[in-house]
Amino acid sequence: MRILLIGEYSRLHNSLKKGLVELGHEVTLVGTGDLFKNYPVDISIKPTLFSYRTIPLFIRKVFLRLIKRDLALWEIGYRFQKVLPKLKGYDVVQLINSHSIGTFPKKEKKLLKVLFQQNKNIFLMACGDDYPVIKHYLEGNERYHILTPHFESKGKIKAEFALKYMTTPYKDLFYFAYNHSKAVIPSDIDYKLPWASWNKVMTVIPNPILIPEYYQPIECLNRKIIIFLGINTLNYTKKGYQYFEEALNKLAEKHADKVDIRCTKNLPFNEYVHHLESCDILLDAIFQYDQGYNALEAMARGKVVFTGAEKEFEEHYQLKNKVNINALPDVDSIYTELEQLILNPEKINEIGENARLFIEKEHNHKKVAEKYINTWERF
Repeated sequence: MRILLIGEYSRLHNSLKKGLVELGHEVTLVGTGDLFKNYPVDISIKPTLFSYRTIPLFIRKVFLRLIKRDLALWEIGYRFQKVLPKLKGYDVVQLINSHSIGTFPKKEKKLLKVLFQQNKNIFLMACGDDYPVIKHYLEGNERYHILTPHFESKGKIKAEFALKYMTTPYKDLFYFAYNHSKAVIPSDIDYKLPWASWNKVMTVIPNPILIPEYYQPIECLNRKIIIFLGINTLNYTKKGYQYFEEALNKLAEKHADKVDIRCTKNLPFNEYVHHLESCDILLDAIFQYDQGYNALEAMARGKVVFTGAEKEFEEHYQLKNKVNINALPDVDSIYTELEQLILNPEKINEIGENARLFIEKEHNHKKVAEKYINTWERF
């Protein structure tokens, strides 16, 4: 099959592409590379004019300040339109979400209309923020979620990154993509739950992970435990980094002789992985029931990850052993979990090995690619 993947925000489509290619399919990935993360893509629509050049960047800042319009989004749309004539004749087109191109919603709808006319068998992923997800949260259907800090602060902590999906332009874009899609494919439990009542939704297909062949169990006796927190400042409150930072401050005060705490901000993915590979414990995200991509990457390397690991996740995969740590939006809870690991380092090795086995069973990129093929072929 000839397969076109639109959008890349976590390496999901890159890993899926590798599995599909290994199965003998032809795959093209189009996206921005998620800006500073710089994920590989086959056709880049990354804004360069309004991101790096001095005068255009100044003009972009003026537009943002005066009329709240980001010219970088215009450039993304322009670059996609330039390559659009080449994006035709694919057997399958998959969108990472309804805003997969990343330009202004009205413009994106026009671009998608042409894309859909040029191809058949459109599929939409339930992956990331989108109208059904944010609607579900606003209706109060979960114990906590990415909008929790916004509500608890009574709006002082802004949430435009999510609430924009409830506005008319983004809602129209969503329904356009949804109505033209054969099916919707959730990537984990965090998206399965909000999408449960939508009639095109398939079963969860786990995130595909490129599992490193070399693996050495963690041995952390008689040395400091390395804890890594890689912050994406654009998602600071959404990921709950503030809870991690407070817990780490407490840990550093009480156990400075036992821990090596490393914090970074806005690293490209290749640099992020370097820190990830050298740590024992990764602090990933708070407001999740399941794991995001960075958590899975760390688990594949046998690390202990603080992330989403709620009962819904455990029940879905019928887990009997602990494969990670459920990171709750509670500083004392996070601190206590960290302290237990620091004082009992043998648990780090045990949980890390469980994590690696879990990824091998559920997230192998080639096995996951086969599940996508089977789903697409049903239509």
